[in-house]
Amino acid sequence: MASAKRNEGCGPPAGRSSPAFLLAQVGAHAASKFAERLAKLELIPPHAGILRVLGSKPGITQQELANTLEVVPSRLVALIDDIESRALVERRENPGDRRRYALHLTSKGQAALEAIGRIGREHSEALLRALSEDERRQLAALLQRIADEQGLTRGVHPGLRTPRVNLRNE
Repeated sequence: MASAKRNEGCGPPAGRSSPAFLLAQVGAHAASKFAERLAKLELIPPHAGILRVLGSKPGITQQELANTLEVVPSRLVALIDDIESRALVERRENPGDRRRYALHLTSKGQAALEAIGRIGREHSEALLRALSEDERRQLAALLQRIADEQGLTRGVHPGLRTPRVNLRNE
């Protein structure tokens, strides 16, 4: 009886979790497992996000990439420098604006992007093994509705996003 009173007003009863908690729990687990899988390629999730965008938008500028990923440009420069030093991307002169560089995947970067895709598919399969194909489609549709309603950019992981937390409640 004492434990029941202690938990009163603190959320769902023991053994049951709210959907928001479960989303956070599974999301954190999924992100951790994906990072482990990417480590085999000596990459981190932000690298994968950058390569994915560059694969779909060749020639994008660093500023446009920062805006797409909603990341502070200085953080992005360090990440680009890192993957450029591994010959995964290259900066080329931008014909439209000589003050900016256009970013392009190299052949090695394209191969890395393909490997990331394979890892992503393996990761998805391992994570969703408990669900049927129909349940997976339903889950994806429901999660997309939530993401859209929350204003999340499709295809961009918010883990790169510049934090917008105000701890002073101003």
